[in-house]
Amino acid sequence: MKTLDAETKQQILDSIRTIPDFPKPGIQFKDITTLLGDSKAFRLLMDHLEARYSDYTLDYVAGIDARGFIFGAVLADRLGVGFVPVRKKGKLPYTTVSEKYSLEYGFDEVEIHIDAFGHNGCQPDGRSSRVLLIDDLIATGGTAVAASRLIENVGATCVEACFIMELAFLNGREGIQAPVYSVLD
Repeated sequence: MKTLDAETKQQILDSIRTIPDFPKPGIQFKDITTLLGDSKAFRLLMDHLEARYSDYTLDYVAGIDARGFIFGAVLADRLGVGFVPVRKKGKLPYTTVSEKYSLEYGFDEVEIHIDAFGHNGCQPDGRSSRVLLIDDLIATGGTAVAASRLIENVGATCVEACFIMELAFLNGREGIQAPVYSVLD
């Protein structure tokens, strides 16, 4: 199940609730809590992601704060690889590296532990750690671009950035140097 058929895509899409005018008028918020609560749809999604990434020889899955933690941790477990949280600034207890990104009004930062992907981002055999970046949604791409840069900045390789949903009209994928895969657009 490396690609999804139209029926399976529709089942997953139908499990996601849209909330109009949240958090402000004009926004159509995509609420993935209903997907998480639908065991059949969630299993279809996770089976698809496991099949897609089983041949990528990954070392880690990195999930973006906070909903990326859910999908990333489950997928990492299924693939038998480590999970790394990409957190908002100030949430990690050890030495970190951070990357700023712009918001509509100002800036924010995400960070990871300096040794999140091994010493200098490498595995014990010296090769660069292979990392999949995952989150629930990509819109303008600021957080995802910053997270992918973090992975590369510590010496690991971001082999792909995966999103459950993409708001393609916002062109958020453009700044990500790794290939981008979205399950739903």
